[in-house]
Amino acid sequence: MTAAESVSAGHLLGNLAHIEHIVVLMMENRSFDHMLGYLSLEGGRADIDGLRASHANVHAGISYPVHHLQRAALDPRQDPSHTGESVARQLQDGNGGFVADYAHTHPDDPDIGVVMGYYNGADLPMHDFLARQFCVCDRCYSSVPGATWPNRLYAISGRAAGSKDSKRVPLYANKSFVRHLERAMVSWKFYSAWKPWSLALSDDHYRSSEFYEPLGSSQRRYGFIGDALAGTLPSVSWIDPHFFANDDHPPADIRGGQALVAQVYQALARGPAWQRTLLILSYDEHGGFFDHVPPPAAIDDDPACRQYGVRVPMLLVSPWIAAGSVSHEVYDHTSIIKTILQRFCRADDGSLPDMGARVAAASGLGGILPKLNRLTACDRLAASSARRVAPRPLLPPGLRSAASPGPCGRWPG
Repeated sequence: MTAAESVSAGHLLGNLAHIEHIVVLMMENRSFDHMLGYLSLEGGRADIDGLRASHANVHAGISYPVHHLQRAALDPRQDPSHTGESVARQLQDGNGGFVADYAHTHPDDPDIGVVMGYYNGADLPMHDFLARQFCVCDRCYSSVPGATWPNRLYAISGRAAGSKDSKRVPLYANKSFVRHLERAMVSWKFYSAWKPWSLALSDDHYRSSEFYEPLGSSQRRYGFIGDALAGTLPSVSWIDPHFFANDDHPPADIRGGQALVAQVYQALARGPAWQRTLLILSYDEHGGFFDHVPPPAAIDDDPACRQYGVRVPMLLVSPWIAAGSVSHEVYDHTSIIKTILQRFCRADDGSLPDMGARVAAASGLGGILPKLNRLTACDRLAASSARRVAPRPLLPPGLRSAASPGPCGRWPG
């Protein structure tokens, strides 16, 4: 490690030092512009690179502009394609191929402009609240221009498995970051409503585990909700949504996803460990919906994966984060791994476990936190006291009653 790298590593560790609990909630299949692009278009956030009224795709001589979607759930057949082939088509002509790809893959749907639709703050009350109270990352990309499982593999293991498309039965044998937590004797749990497929199907060593627990509820205080309210969360918590119920995977009713985000946030904000917690809310990939920013090149061991996928929403939530802030740093799913390793798995010489070129090159998320060496004890106390009573949004009408269908017997993809 060079002297410059040592200084940088020490800076990031200093930023993360007051974080004792990292919580990750990764949702499904929505792009940044689709979910948070409204912040610049309607929300007065000129600091965020979101939608502009001029954004459109042209297909067969017809212009399809961005537009506000008027329904919380799409029609059952409206699940845009997000295979490697489709994403390549969508990114053609400077991200001008989203409508053309949808028309190609959904020839019987007359509403081919649906992929240019977006939601706004009235539709997404929790996302809107978190964006205004904490930090929006407007340069977070999915890790690979392809489907769900290659991207979730990057989030768990820092690499895919030789394909931009998901296996039909997604059983993989990648080695996850959890193995490094165990070597460092750092506590972890994966929580979910059903089973935490993100780890169970990615790393064959964890097809089952004693560290899998349900999401739980505030009434009975068990699972994640109970641990958060009791202050007994492990150092690293990963939450899988209930796939095809409240994960936001199209054509899902987005009110179910908002209710899940509200549950997670409120449990953390009301718990005794809130002031030592970082919540990372992200999405695995864009689900075929329009985003206007072309993804840049990426460093990777696999020559076929040296480009990021389409931008996805990422919100960073902690009482240490400045309200209404934005990060323009380039992140992808491996930034989550990098942050976890930086905080909990750093060796005495400052080095991190080797999880491949993508993780090594990734930017950690510690930069959005304040620098401890610039805070006096009084400053830290003031920052802590200012957020001691955390904002607790009331759930808007309809959020609690969002549709929540049961398990669907198919893999997320």
